This record gives sequence, C-alpha cells and structure tokens, in this order.
Amino acid sequence: MFRFLKGKPRSKIGKFIDKHGYSQEEFVVASGISRNTISRVCSDPKYVPSAGVLKKIMKAIRSIEPHAKSDDYFDI
Repeated sequence: MFRFLKGKPRSKIGKFIDKHGYSQEEFVVASGISRNTISRVCSDPKYVPSAGVLKKIMKAIRSIEPHAKSDDYFDI
C-alpha cells in the first residue's frame, strides 16, 4: 500500500552510486556500459554481469574507491 515511501529497490551497486551522489547516466558514461545494463545492475541485487561487464563496472568503481573488490558488490 505505501510502497512509494520505500523508494526504488537498489542493489549494492545502486546504493554505491546513490551514496557517492552519481546518477546512473553518469555511471553509464564512466563505465562505458549500456544504460539498460546499468539500470539492471543498479536495481536487481541477484544480477551477476558477464566478466567483461564486471571488469568495466569495477574499473569505474575503483576510480572512486581504489580498494573495492567485486565480492563487495556481487555474489560471485
């Protein structure tokens, strides 16, 4: 009934982007990944991207948090 008060569901990547004040569009540009893939990565906590996409995501994250590990954001 009051779903709108909870906000949109977010994955660990989505929460990371929100925490650091970035938009998904800015993350699209920083990572070089499609808008649809970033949207899925940010909203689906069970989504595990392909190795190539994961590498691009982690490169973008490490530009902000140099010691970040993929295990911190994905259940691999």
